[in-house]
Amino acid sequence: MSNTYEIYLVSDSTGETLERIFLAIKAQFKNFNYKTHYYSFTRTENQISKIIESSKKTKNSIFLYTIVDNKLAKYLAEECNRQKIPCFGVLGDLILSFSRLLNQKALHVPSGQHVMNDEYYKKIEAIQFTMNHDDGNSLDDIEKSDIILLGVSRTSKTPTSIYLANKGMKISNIPLVNEKSVPDILKEKPNIKCVVGLTAEPDRLVDLRKNRMQSINENDNKNYVDQDRIRTEIEDSKKLFLKYKWPSIDVTRKSVEETAASILKIHDIFSQK
Repeated sequence: MSNTYEIYLVSDSTGETLERIFLAIKAQFKNFNYKTHYYSFTRTENQISKIIESSKKTKNSIFLYTIVDNKLAKYLAEECNRQKIPCFGVLGDLILSFSRLLNQKALHVPSGQHVMNDEYYKKIEAIQFTMNHDDGNSLDDIEKSDIILLGVSRTSKTPTSIYLANKGMKISNIPLVNEKSVPDILKEKPNIKCVVGLTAEPDRLVDLRKNRMQSINENDNKNYVDQDRIRTEIEDSKKLFLKYKWPSIDVTRKSVEETAASILKIHDIFSQK
């Protein structure tokens, strides 16, 4: 297709930041046909030359890059300009602006965000904790959690927990069947930790649970996908959240990222109390 754009994402590190920025950009346009080409750990002029040479085989090329080495970034920009290829640096102006604001030179070290410092090990610890406390496991030390998620089956507890763990938060998630599912320590001291309830519309849960049943070849548990029963589960969970004054989030139309952002905001408010 002549209107398909070839997007070249060139990074001197893993490319994760660049990919997220591009996804945010493309989400703003309805009619945007594209094909992405990923180039991570690009740190020499020779590598850049090969990428540009490869781009000559395609039409409608666009380069986006995150390269902290000024000389290398300049080389890429100049080569793209010579080939009349649109080229945009994502971090360059920001780093320069912060350098002026902070009145100090930037390090210009590739993969600086991935250095194995205290913050890195804190994230690894959080991920391990969260995996050990998934789906109601290891409740004995639940008070060590930063955030506790409660919700009936298929309300995105596990993926949301993992996403938050990657931000360094220790998460425990607990499936709700009834009030007995809630650990005694939370019923006795509802505000001992930041507790957030997750809910969803019954119709959405029916679809999710049916897909789940099909994926594991389990078709006997009709109660699990019964819409009236699911509606009761949701209503009971909402009453439970109100009883203990736990904030709740309807995840029906939210991505994991959006749900996590709302949870972090709740956690900030909780921490300030």
